[in-house]
Amino acid sequence: MNRCEKCSFRAKYDRNPRSILGRIWKWHTRWCPGWKAYIGSLAAEEREKVLKRYR
Repeated sequence: MNRCEKCSFRAKYDRNPRSILGRIWKWHTRWCPGWKAYIGSLAAEEREKVLKRYR
């Protein structure tokens, strides 16, 4: 399991995207090399689902 799958900030975003910590996580995904590697490691179908949910 990748760290991004169990990230506590990501969980906060999932619970309340408009929260301060949720917004910080969303901003963080724009430049985070770990998130980019995580997205790149997913199968194409799963990648599309994740990107659709978080963009």
